[in-house]
Amino acid sequence: MSETPAAGRAGMRKELPEHFRDYRNVWVFIELERGQVHPVSWELMGEGRKLADRLGVQLAAVVLGPKDEGTRTAIRQTWAYGADICYICKDAVLTDYRNEPYTQALTGLVNAYKPEILLLGATTLGRDLAGSVATTLKTGLTADATELAIDDEMSLAATRPTFGGTLLCTIHTLNFRPQMATVRPRVMAMPDPDMARPAGRSVWYTLGVAEADVITKVLEFVADATTNEVNLAYADIVVAGGMGLQNAANFRLVRDLAAVLGGEYGCSRPVVQKGWLPAERQIGQTGKTIRPRLYIAAGISGAIQHRVGVEGADLIIAINTDPQARIFDFAHLGVVADALQILPALTEAFARRLGRETRILEEA
Repeated sequence: MSETPAAGRAGMRKELPEHFRDYRNVWVFIELERGQVHPVSWELMGEGRKLADRLGVQLAAVVLGPKDEGTRTAIRQTWAYGADICYICKDAVLTDYRNEPYTQALTGLVNAYKPEILLLGATTLGRDLAGSVATTLKTGLTADATELAIDDEMSLAATRPTFGGTLLCTIHTLNFRPQMATVRPRVMAMPDPDMARPAGRSVWYTLGVAEADVITKVLEFVADATTNEVNLAYADIVVAGGMGLQNAANFRLVRDLAAVLGGEYGCSRPVVQKGWLPAERQIGQTGKTIRPRLYIAAGISGAIQHRVGVEGADLIIAINTDPQARIFDFAHLGVVADALQILPALTEAFARRLGRETRILEEA
């Protein structure tokens, strides 16, 4: 008895419903809080430009915020980062992020102007907003994407790790619009702004929500005192250790080398699970995504969830005793050796070359 082959994606593809055919353009939500734009927004503008060019459509930025100088500055910056259109909603109820008014503003804009693709940063704010917007619009959302592309059928192909970071899968939102995805900071390259680029078209949107209609109230803003203590995502040099360092005490070797190089230090997920280093030092899909000029990985096996967090680095140097370790598949330079011996030698050599004294960084 012959078996019917499983239907592939081509067999499942249906004709796009008529009411979705006028959805066009690529939108990027500009995450603005207290007058500052999160850098992931500009990273997404660079990626959005590639997607828009592939589709032959325009790139649009969406700016939601209060009527102040921070919002006006963010609007001006969108032109420098490549926006053809800027959708703007200024309202006092948007002064601080609250899910209800922000969801109403963004879904209102989507329903009025119909983007084909909508991208947001996978930050605390972006994840909260993206989920409620996608649910309200009844469309698909790929969370924590590590790669975005337009396939041969001109559909958004969003790739992300799955099954605990052991596999990569590509997700398509075939018959719903907009196609939505969130992308973590530092996954995409930061584009160079063109400050001489002329302003594009501005589209103003009126929210029409009164403060009395918003259930959530902001009583006080308390800044996070630890915000700037760990800067892994934007460090130029990062040294990290894994389970190959054997115990927590040996991470002083990682800290020493990072200190001599003037960089930051981090670790793989199992190290945090063991309690050897705090979670803010974790690098990978479930930790920080980094794009340093130099990344030194000592005693790290190189699982997919770690790989997607570091593969944007300009130069990856891996140190591992196992010549079959997966990290050697994507490292630019590999050293098959014991990290406990190599790290002190590197620290001494760099200290001598750079004229710096070795010192140990204390945990915050």
